[in-house]
Amino acid sequence: MQAAAGGPPQKKKKMRKTKDTKKMKKAAKQLQLRAEAAAAERAAAKQAAEEAAREAARRARHLRVLGRRSGAEKELEELVFGDSLNMEEDELLRRLAGPTRLNATGRSNLQKDSSDSEIENEAKGKISSRKPAWVDEDDEAEENVDMTHKYRKGFMKSDTEKILTKKKLKRRLEEQFQRAMGGVPAWADLDNRKKSKKTTSNSDTDEDDDLLCRTGNFIASSESLPRGILKLKTCLPANQERFASGKLATVQFHPSAQVVMTAGHDRSVSLFQVDGIRNPKIQSIYLESFPVYKACFSVDGEQVIASGTHHRMFFVYDMMSGSIIPIQKVRGVDERFLRSFELSPDGSFMLVTGTSGYLHLLSMKTKELVSTMKINGRCTASAFTPDSRQIYSYSKEGEVFIWDVRSRKCLHKFEDEGCLEGKCIAVSRNNQYVACGSASGVVNLYTTDTCLKASHPKPVKAIMNLVTSATCVTFNPTTEILAVASCEADEAVKLVHIPSYTVFPNFPVFRRKQIYLAQSMDFSPRSGFFSVGNNKGKALLFRLKHYSDF
Repeated sequence: MQAAAGGPPQKKKKMRKTKDTKKMKKAAKQLQLRAEAAAAERAAAKQAAEEAAREAARRARHLRVLGRRSGAEKELEELVFGDSLNMEEDELLRRLAGPTRLNATGRSNLQKDSSDSEIENEAKGKISSRKPAWVDEDDEAEENVDMTHKYRKGFMKSDTEKILTKKKLKRRLEEQFQRAMGGVPAWADLDNRKKSKKTTSNSDTDEDDDLLCRTGNFIASSESLPRGILKLKTCLPANQERFASGKLATVQFHPSAQVVMTAGHDRSVSLFQVDGIRNPKIQSIYLESFPVYKACFSVDGEQVIASGTHHRMFFVYDMMSGSIIPIQKVRGVDERFLRSFELSPDGSFMLVTGTSGYLHLLSMKTKELVSTMKINGRCTASAFTPDSRQIYSYSKEGEVFIWDVRSRKCLHKFEDEGCLEGKCIAVSRNNQYVACGSASGVVNLYTTDTCLKASHPKPVKAIMNLVTSATCVTFNPTTEILAVASCEADEAVKLVHIPSYTVFPNFPVFRRKQIYLAQSMDFSPRSGFFSVGNNKGKALLFRLKHYSDF
């Protein structure tokens, strides 16, 4: 009984002992960890102190080296500050004024200046006679470049040129740059620049002195567009806030407001404000089951006329009232589809191109038929003259018919030189030129005088920069630029300088694909902007810097 009664207290004592030992071990471990941490901190502090001492010693050595001046440095210091650093101000200014003028005997007025010049020449000789610290033998060896790289394949003229030296690659790049720029630019031709400087240095000294003695604005911009490089800036697309989901059939600037319109196969017509920075959207209208083939502003800018791809009807959108008016059928016009049309510049007529060579002249006010004209073959394109008195109609067979709007009679007919199939036509705003684009890619430029007189006129320029069918031609309002494009090849857009009949070599941008298949083009009312609508649903926008207004 006593043993049984004494059992539990012994167990409690053993449990207390084990708990005490655990606590002691834990405390010892914590003390050991703290001692190790303190030792690590002391070691780190010691290491930091050693590094600081080494850095101080390195800086001291560096300062001692900098304090040792070479003989050339001392001589240059004497040339600039004289024999003493505490010289007077007038003496310092006299020395900095440069060499003195020679008197009649050919000697300088101050003998001290001549001695200074001798010291300076001697110092220069010592400095120039220094030898290079080392010569790298690898600099003299020619390094070969692998031309099979994907970024260099375009520079290979044949399969044998898989490896070229750096000199040959540099020469190849220079040739390509000259082709892109239309020759060697004046700023890059060093020989001519040196010759011109030598020939003009003696004669221009007095003029330069005159120029520097007076102020004024000596930089003036030329009124006429120069040939060569076209100064332009790529802006955000005009329809940046709403890209079309399909092909963009039309892009056109408003005749009076700073607005651009886009329309395409996504059955929508959108208006955007053009600022070249953000181009905010103004409005979009949706035409149900009506893919737009062409859309155009009226001359007063209050209406938008839109035709469909497979419809005989067309829509008139009145922007002032916000109403969409469908024109179901025009009485007297028996056509299956009404697609292509042109508006007269005076806002009186609408010319609808029909099938089998028929041209239907409608009244813009009533949208009723006024008269019908007929050409030989099928009509592919038409254009009004700026005075709205004549119409140029281009047939598929390459013949151009000139019509009188009032009498609706054919005044003259001529053949486009070398044309097998006509595609597009345009008349300049000053009624001086007519451009005819054919399926071969050739765009012939005629003067209106020869078109009205000769049956086989000779073009003043045949533009052969397109290799596929010319599907769009348009003049800018000042008749200084002719834009030609093809919707059958990427980047097939060229801008032609009319006075010189030369193509601007820097458009489109070399090796920067962004235009793709051009569907429509237009210039702003004062040529400040140029827009191209492509098959990706974008209206690309370019700022022409020569023109200051929109």
